[in-house]
Amino acid sequence: MSLLETRELVKYFGDTHAVDHVDFTVGEAEVLALIGSNGAGKTTLVNLISGLFAPDSGRIIFQGQDVTHQTVHGRIKAGIARSFQLVNLFDQLTAIDNVALTVFSRDDKTRKPLTLAAADTAVWQEAAETLQLFGLEAKARMLAGGLSQGERKLLDVAVAFALRPKLLFLDEPTSGVSTREKAPIMDTITSVVRGTRISAAIIEHDMDVVFSYSDRIVAMHQGAILADGTPDEIRRNPAVLTNLLGVEAR
Repeated sequence: MSLLETRELVKYFGDTHAVDHVDFTVGEAEVLALIGSNGAGKTTLVNLISGLFAPDSGRIIFQGQDVTHQTVHGRIKAGIARSFQLVNLFDQLTAIDNVALTVFSRDDKTRKPLTLAAADTAVWQEAAETLQLFGLEAKARMLAGGLSQGERKLLDVAVAFALRPKLLFLDEPTSGVSTREKAPIMDTITSVVRGTRISAAIIEHDMDVVFSYSDRIVAMHQGAILADGTPDEIRRNPAVLTNLLGVEAR
């Protein structure tokens, strides 16, 4: 059984068919890449699944339960989390504060008095361990605004990971970083994801990243699924070659 399944999912913006009757799945412990040109519908699809948009029609099934009308908070509680292309951090807080705040929120502890929150050793221990997983332990006391772009990307993913998701959506995790930083960032992310047996769905434009780190690739075009397969299958798919990679199919 798939971890996540959408059935005939639809979202139109006026005459734009952003998501057009899409059947999309994510398997257990799978690293999936979601690719497509700008405007293909990738981010809209993720926004529908994570609850930021309501679909015009269709269903979203997560772990066998219909979550189509769940709130964002309800979906996070169910196990769906995401990071963003534009990093969403509290820049005036330290790296460990950003992660700890997420843990406090996840466990409904945000109403604790500050003195009690500061003494909650379990939360701070978990935050420190999460930073260590992502190779950021040495940056724990640094303000998030002072981190490098690559470190900020990793911290953003660490914050989403601290929600303890079963499915983690990553929106352009290597955008805005240098070419030499991309492999270390993806090595770290996929190591954590595979090591903890959660599923990850990655929106990505860098085809080197896509083909190097994905178990499966789903290609979107004009709001619909164009192709779905292994990296080798997608690399040879005539529709993908013509519509997305700009290569003439032979």
